[in-house]
Amino acid sequence: MDLSKSLAIGFIIAASVLGGCASNDVQNQAQAQSQGTSSAVVDSSDPRDPFEPVNREVWDFNWNVLDAYILRPITVTYVTVMPQPARTGIVNITDNLQEPANFLNNLFQGKVDDGLDSLARFLINTTVGLVGTFDVASKIGIERKREQFGETLAVWGLETGPFLMLPFLGPSDPRSFTGDYVDGFAFPMSLLEGSVNLARIGISILEARAQLLDQEAQLEQSVDDYAFVKNAYFENLAFRVTDGKSGDKAIDDEQLDDFADFEAMLEGSDFESYEEASEEAADESTELEDMPIEEGDSAEDKKASELQEKDAKSKKGKKQ
Repeated sequence: MDLSKSLAIGFIIAASVLGGCASNDVQNQAQAQSQGTSSAVVDSSDPRDPFEPVNREVWDFNWNVLDAYILRPITVTYVTVMPQPARTGIVNITDNLQEPANFLNNLFQGKVDDGLDSLARFLINTTVGLVGTFDVASKIGIERKREQFGETLAVWGLETGPFLMLPFLGPSDPRSFTGDYVDGFAFPMSLLEGSVNLARIGISILEARAQLLDQEAQLEQSVDDYAFVKNAYFENLAFRVTDGKSGDKAIDDEQLDDFADFEAMLEGSDFESYEEASEEAADESTELEDMPIEEGDSAEDKKASELQEKDAKSKKGKKQ
């Protein structure tokens, strides 16, 4: 864990640098307005992102330099050269290493059944699945219940803190970053040292980047790519913390009132009279179809005469 600890200390220092640079917010906004460029003016009104000017600079460096010239070419080569079965096996191994942490975090969140599933997955996939190469547990119905310590802190009531765009790592926040660091001490990841741990991190980064290859067009078409990534990050974070329940939108009071009015209309006399009128019209149409047609008269003439008789009766009723 010496390498992981060194990385963590470095990123904590980077986060503190971001905090020190937040005082340049007003100056950067004034400069952007004076330049009069067509790009969107930095909006620091988002309370989740007090370090937005610095975060945008880091994002530009990550996306336009690191990703464009290093990460994306390596990812494309990795996806092209590595056969899918081999990729699946590697991902299964790295996922299996995280199952003990999933077990503990599920227990910390009060999800005993999910915690036992995580423990069972680790035991089954480590033995029968050949150190996690094959996901045997999923095939027998024991699905993965991924939980990180950052999500556990969220369940305990801790807020995310300010949004951070970290060099090399991308979007993060103090709660999630702390959770990832704590999860690294769980067995067996705490036993991984040096090149093995670095390989695990590298594979996770490549696989995460590979999943975004098909979404690059959506990012490029967005008006503000930084805001797009930030909002997507928080939406995904809320989705994981709430176990997928954050996407459920509650019906507001106005919608409930409209629905109540609609329901009352269906149950009221207007609907009943409309239904009765429809039934009478259907009966009359059936009677017309069943009436025999006299010789020499066409079907059109017969229907026209019937309509004239009804119209006369209707006028007579109104006069009375």
